Amino acid sequence: MTSMSDLARIPFLRAERDPGGRCLRDGGRALDNVTFAADVRRLAHRFGALGAAPGDTVAVMLPNSAEIVTTMFAAWYGGSALTPVNAALTDDEVRYQLEDSAAAVLVGDERARELAASVGVAWLDATSIHGSAAPDPAADAGPLAASDDFALIIYTSGTTGRPKGVLLDHANLDAMSASLVQHFTMTAADTSLLVLPLFHANGLIAGTLSPLRAGGDVVVAPRFSPDTFWDLVETHRPTYFSAVPTIYAVLEARTTRPVDTSSLRFVVCGAAPMPAELILRFEERFGVPLVEGYGLSEGSVASTINPVAGPRRPGTVGVALPGQEVAVVSPSGDPLPSGSRGEVVIRGANVMRGYLGRPDETLHTVRDGWLHTGDVGIIDEDGYLRIVDRIKDMIIRGGENIYPKEIEECLYGHPAVLEAAVVGKPDAVLGEVPVAYVATRPGLVVTEAELRSHCAGSLAHFKVPEEVHVRAELPKNSVGKLVKGLLREQAAV
Repeated sequence: MTSMSDLARIPFLRAERDPGGRCLRDGGRALDNVTFAADVRRLAHRFGALGAAPGDTVAVMLPNSAEIVTTMFAAWYGGSALTPVNAALTDDEVRYQLEDSAAAVLVGDERARELAASVGVAWLDATSIHGSAAPDPAADAGPLAASDDFALIIYTSGTTGRPKGVLLDHANLDAMSASLVQHFTMTAADTSLLVLPLFHANGLIAGTLSPLRAGGDVVVAPRFSPDTFWDLVETHRPTYFSAVPTIYAVLEARTTRPVDTSSLRFVVCGAAPMPAELILRFEERFGVPLVEGYGLSEGSVASTINPVAGPRRPGTVGVALPGQEVAVVSPSGDPLPSGSRGEVVIRGANVMRGYLGRPDETLHTVRDGWLHTGDVGIIDEDGYLRIVDRIKDMIIRGGENIYPKEIEECLYGHPAVLEAAVVGKPDAVLGEVPVAYVATRPGLVVTEAELRSHCAGSLAHFKVPEEVHVRAELPKNSVGKLVKGLLREQAAV
C-alpha cells in the first residue's frame, strides 16, 4: 500500500504544534501557522469545486508571493501536482505549458484568466486566496497526496527546443528536502529569505519546502534590487538565502554602505558556476560563509554543496549531499577514478521520475538509475566536485578541446570584470574559435587588447579569445543565468 505524503501534511502539523508561530511573510503580510493551514484547506476545496481531482495538475502564474506557496500545498491536499508558470513567458509559451501539463486550473491575475479561457482551463483569482472571511471547510480526510504521486512539474528553460516537464513525485521532494535539512542543520530557528523565482525548483524546494519542513519560516522577497536587498536582510533577519552568481557579483560591486549580516548563518550559490575569486571577495566583504552547490531540476535541485562548518573549497561545488551518489564516468559509461575528467552522473531517491510525455528522452537521461547531467566534472580524492563545463558548450578549435569555463575564470581574475561568458564562433579553417563577452564593474573601463593580454598571461595560446566584446551587461534568463545561446547567435553573424 502506498504511504501518504508527509510533505502535504506540513501546514497542518505546524498548526498543531505551534498555532501562532510564523510561517510566511510577504511584504506587509504575515501568516501564522493556523492561518496558513486554514487557507491551504480552503483553497484545496475550491480547486475541487472547479473540477481539479487527484492526479490532475494545478498551474500557478504569479510573481513571487505567498499565494504560490499556498497553491502548492493546496494542490497536494487534493492529490494534484503543481506546475509553476513563469509570468515572463509569452502567451504562446504559457498556453504550451498549460496544454502539455494538462492543467485543470490556473491560479493568477487577469492575464492568466484570459489565457486559461483560451485553452479551456478553469481560472482562480489569486487575490482571493488570503484574507478570506469564509469559514474553514468542515473536517475531511485531510491531504490526499501519496508518496508516489506527482508533486511538481518543473519546465526546463527550453534552450534546445520546446521546454520539457520534469516530473518530481513526493518521494523525490521528501528525499531532497530531508537531505538539505540535514546538510544545513536546519531547525525551527531558521528563516529563509526567498530571492529566487518560485517557478524554479530551487525557490520551491531549497528556499521554501525545506525550511518549512524544519519548522522555520519563509520571507518572500520582492524582485531583487541591490538598492533594497540589504534593507530586507536587516529588517527580516534571515538565517540564509540562496541566489545566483550574478546577484552576488552585483551585491559585492554595488554595496556602498556597511550592512548588518549578523543574522545570516550561511548563503548559498547555485544555478551557474561562481568564480572562486568572487566567493572569497564576498565572504571577506560581508563576513558570511558562501557555499556553492550544484544540481539540476531533474535531480530535485541539488546534489552537491560545500559544507558550512567543514572545509569549503571555492572553485568546487562541494561534496555529495546525504542520500545521494555522485560519480564521473567515461563516454561509454564506465566509472572514472578521482582526478579524472568525465560526465557527472547522480543516483538517489531525488532523481526525477522522468520527462512528461517523453519516454525516449527519459531513457536517454536516466540510465540504470543514474541521472546523466551533460556536465563535465572532476571529483578529487576528498569527494569535492569541480564542474569543468557543459559537454555541449565545449569548443573544438583545430582539434584542441577548449572548455569555456576555464577562459571565463581567467577573465574573472581581471579587476575590471563583473561578468564573463565565452562561446564558440564558427571558423572556416579551425572549425571554432573562442569569443568572449564581458560586462565591467561599475565605473571601470577595460579594452579588448587588455583582456586578451590578461588571458595570454595565464592560458595556452589556442585558448586565448579571438575576440573580446565589452558590453554594459550580458543577457540573462529570468533565473539570472547568463544566456549563451543569444551570444552564440551574435558571434556567428
